[in-house]
Amino acid sequence: MASMAETLLLILVVTTALAFDFTNGFHDTANAMATSVASGALRPRVAVVLSAGLNVVGAFVSLSVAATIAKGIVDSGAITPAVVLAGLIGAVLWNLLTWLLGIPTSSSHALVGGVVGATLVAAGTGAVLGEGLVRKVLLPAAVAPFVALAVATLVAAAIVKATAGMNGASRDRALKIGQVGSASLVSLAHGTNDAQKTMGIITLALVAHGSLGKDDGTPVWVIVSCALAMGIGTAMGGWRVMRTLGKGLTDIGPAQGFAAETTASAVIMISSSLGFPLSTTQVVTGSVLGTGVGTRVGGVPAPVRWSVGGRMALAWLATLPGAGLVGALAFWASNLLGGTAGALTVFVLAALVAFVIWLLSRRAPVDAGNVTAEWTGSLAPVAGAVPLPDAVVPLPDVVVTVETERPLSLGA
Repeated sequence: MASMAETLLLILVVTTALAFDFTNGFHDTANAMATSVASGALRPRVAVVLSAGLNVVGAFVSLSVAATIAKGIVDSGAITPAVVLAGLIGAVLWNLLTWLLGIPTSSSHALVGGVVGATLVAAGTGAVLGEGLVRKVLLPAAVAPFVALAVATLVAAAIVKATAGMNGASRDRALKIGQVGSASLVSLAHGTNDAQKTMGIITLALVAHGSLGKDDGTPVWVIVSCALAMGIGTAMGGWRVMRTLGKGLTDIGPAQGFAAETTASAVIMISSSLGFPLSTTQVVTGSVLGTGVGTRVGGVPAPVRWSVGGRMALAWLATLPGAGLVGALAFWASNLLGGTAGALTVFVLAALVAFVIWLLSRRAPVDAGNVTAEWTGSLAPVAGAVPLPDAVVPLPDVVVTVETERPLSLGA
């Protein structure tokens, strides 16, 4: 029977895991809704509420990814709740740091990196399943952005050419309606892929605690709590990352937004069904860049800010080792202090760091009121900037216009 100290440690693990799911929600809201908000298809607040609801639904669709995280990357028999806690702290702090900077990095890789880093310090290299790490995480991460970029390029070019002769207003109205559907698919796909990662981590902790057998399935309460934590986090908006993804890479009109979201949802759904813990962020970023390239291929000039994409790629490369280092340090400090008291101390310190990051974000706030302001090369909009009207990316043989119609809103 578990002692009081072991039970307290398990509570800390579950709390931190749900905190990670919350940060995953607002950090990755941009993946589903940045293009819809940037093109004016959905109002910012409506977009995040819609995304939140579909994230919750998606969490119940499949448990393939949960099984991968719990059993495919580290040896569950060598992992303790203290290791899981340290890994989660690494993931949460990395998520918050990149959110502060407005960099759409991978929450998936932050989680994997944090757990692997803590595991290496606690149990050595033998507890890390190298084959599973490479096959299930590293290879999909290396391939997914380029696949998404290529597919989105073709889709965007096809849409640009197919709609070139259509009336501008009716074309954009139809594409905006299509964007609502495609953005909803991305949110659903995000729930099927990302919420389950935290389910797997909590399951791992329950097995280590002795509350769950190694061959038991994920408990219902874990599924429900993870789904709700991600949904609430998504509803918070994640405006900083949304601004970078929606405005920093290319100019997004209804055609580009529809192409990006359709591509991303298809790639994510396929990877989730195969049990790959794919980075939604990388897939969506590749898709957005692909729409800029595809617009050019379709014969229309469009900016593609490869420098912004390059900075994102560097941050992606740093995510696994960065989160792993934080997770390793968290476990080292917890082990140095010893026992549950050490774990509790590290937990409190991590909470303080998270609070400081939030305070820093208030110095240059990004919110629903300025998230679509003109991109000037930096995350923070120019003081006094107002959201742009629904800019239309010009298409061949169509008069360049600026739409003034109201964005779609639910119930309207």
